[in-house]
Amino acid sequence: MDWTRYRFRTCWRLPAPPATVYRVLERAEDYPRWWRQIREVTRIDDTSGVIRVRSALPYDLTFTARAARRDPVAGVLEISMTGDMDGWARWTLGADGTGTLARYDQLVVVNKPLLRRLAVPGRPLFRANHRLMMRDGRRGLAAYLEAV
Repeated sequence: MDWTRYRFRTCWRLPAPPATVYRVLERAEDYPRWWRQIREVTRIDDTSGVIRVRSALPYDLTFTARAARRDPVAGVLEISMTGDMDGWARWTLGADGTGTLARYDQLVVVNKPLLRRLAVPGRPLFRANHRLMMRDGRRGLAAYLEAV
């Protein structure tokens, strides 16, 4: 088993139609407005940017995100990532009554030296840290969508 490899899947129920959620999620530079663990997004060009995240544990992860797929009809947004994490992340949106079911899938290998050194003993903490970040992201996005 590669202890530095992580696969995540999270589902969020959101109080807005998929097209509205898609428009918010495609504007990565606005994520820090509603997702407090996304500390900074610096756009490089129309399809890429540098993102810095920090959840409950005392370390930042910085990576370059590049658009891999943008399909508003299918409700799919996907990025590739390089830096402290290499891999990909994908939002898949679908109708859920009058709202949206947003599925987030991510597959990454962690490159940050500290996290690689602590890969085996720290894995449960790193996974819990990710769950906390995703929980707060859902809450932040739901509140943001209610205000829009």
